[in-house]
Amino acid sequence: MSELYAGVDLGGTSIKCALAGADGEIVCQRSIPTESHAGPNSVLMRIAELVNEMQAEVGQSISAVGMGVPGLVDVERGVTRFLPNLTTHWENVPAGDILSAAIGCPVKLLNDVRTATLGELAFGRGREVDTMVFIAIGTGIGGGVVIDGKLRLGALGAAGELGHQTIDPNGPLCGCGNHGCLETLASGTALAAEGIRLMLMGLAPTLHDLVDGDPARVTAELMSQAALSDPPVLDAIYGAADDIGTGVANVMVTLHPELVILGGGVANIGDVLFDRVRAQVIRRVRMISPDTVRIEPSDLGSRAGVLGAIALASRGLGTG
Repeated sequence: MSELYAGVDLGGTSIKCALAGADGEIVCQRSIPTESHAGPNSVLMRIAELVNEMQAEVGQSISAVGMGVPGLVDVERGVTRFLPNLTTHWENVPAGDILSAAIGCPVKLLNDVRTATLGELAFGRGREVDTMVFIAIGTGIGGGVVIDGKLRLGALGAAGELGHQTIDPNGPLCGCGNHGCLETLASGTALAAEGIRLMLMGLAPTLHDLVDGDPARVTAELMSQAALSDPPVLDAIYGAADDIGTGVANVMVTLHPELVILGGGVANIGDVLFDRVRAQVIRRVRMISPDTVRIEPSDLGSRAGVLGAIALASRGLGTG
């Protein structure tokens, strides 16, 4: 019987877990609420219980666990450094050792977006190339860099924080302390904030109807539905796409990857976004032929994180 691995995608609101072989064929998957208010030890014990229940369900023990976490992690030691989206921020929590003791097998930790990058590399469009960049555009913006078929982490394990490149030096203050980061201009949070502003000013009647006037329901995806009827909403999407395109152009001239993959909720806007991003890259990157500029959507979607965790458990940071 082939070896089985567990992949865990730890998020701010939910924990996704799957069991699969090294080929990424999922045999069992579950999701539970994170409940981070209960503290790191409680969350980790619930993850261990979930994995153990799933092992019992399939009747086979796993060989290793990979887990993507939303923040900075000491990859070598399996210690979380700072997870801003979880209560108490999980500073210096030996999550790898705690889970390993509770589950009975090795546990590897990695930042969640870098984990999703591994998913794209092992099971998505990244299989086609040696050099690629993955950019996740959701609540925030993160990324991962693959060179010569291997995920590159940098000295502190933080290589790929593409959402914190400066696009507008005089732009909005970012949570990182800088002004004008890409994340402040083109993330799902930033785009929704602009949609709310337009709606409250009476400039987005279709969007208003889609959310029944409730600002809390505004998302990038709903804005894309309203864009054809609400020109200011379309302009907001174009503005975000231009900023994303500028960020991708910076990546292109720095790394010249064969492929840039865009994932996350904002990428679900589709061709309206991608066509504008590609046009901006072609406009700004003059030294590279447009024919070599491949900017594609993720074909794994929301599965990238958990599949990347499977790849982390079974293959480490390379392709195999």
